[in-house]
Amino acid sequence: MKRLIFTLIICTLATGAFAQNSKTDSVKTKKVSGLKLNSVDDATDINFNKSKDTVIHEHSKASGFSWGLTFARFDFGFSTLLDNGSFKLSPQNEFLRYRSWKTSNVGFDVIQFSYRFNSSFRMYLSGGFDWTNIRLRDNITILQNQPVLTYRQDNIDYSKNRFSSTYLRIPLTFDFRTKEDYNGGSFHFVFGPEGGVLLGGKVKQISDENGKQKAFNDYHFTKFTYGPFLRVGYAGFGIFAKYYMNNMFENSPEQDGLKNFSFGMSFIF
Repeated sequence: MKRLIFTLIICTLATGAFAQNSKTDSVKTKKVSGLKLNSVDDATDINFNKSKDTVIHEHSKASGFSWGLTFARFDFGFSTLLDNGSFKLSPQNEFLRYRSWKTSNVGFDVIQFSYRFNSSFRMYLSGGFDWTNIRLRDNITILQNQPVLTYRQDNIDYSKNRFSSTYLRIPLTFDFRTKEDYNGGSFHFVFGPEGGVLLGGKVKQISDENGKQKAFNDYHFTKFTYGPFLRVGYAGFGIFAKYYMNNMFENSPEQDGLKNFSFGMSFIF
């Protein structure tokens, strides 16, 4: 995943100049002090200047369509399993007991198509990737190519036992923002529905006996996900929450009602 993120950043920087949009630049002179990270609405500039007059190029907020490659809405947080509305796993799902502080959700967008109505509101359809990584507590192996989600109890002490899924995420976003303050930042209130298409599942185990092992399969992860999300933040930083309304697993009756809720930090709005 690290190599994928690095490659996407390089591609975004290399091709960003070709993005088609209707924004125009204006030039202003402002007092700039300290570190500043602009939101994805604007050019991504980081300034380490002392207080002094600085020429800053700012995009106007004219209405219209825009599209292009991006690296935005980077979510990093925790995932929590909800078993028929309860944070406690039912007996048939106890084999999925997990370490809460090591069970994570990571995602970001790499392309977007947007329409700005005015300086305060825009909507966009974007595409990106979403990972859910479940750090299992028990020394088990989730088995491949079984009629239902099946596991094997092992006599091995795993130092890492991670069960993960990868989805192509496709959110439709409604983005409300306040007017920019003196520092060029604004508050964002962002929400909408998100769909996902399964790209694959993975089991990664590390032990003294077998070293590092990886296995890839769909593991009965649901092929399509959907649910609402919410982001609230200032400038390029904020928090997010996301709830998947359908089951995590399909064609596995004992996991009926097992769903995923994620929350955490969001960067580069």
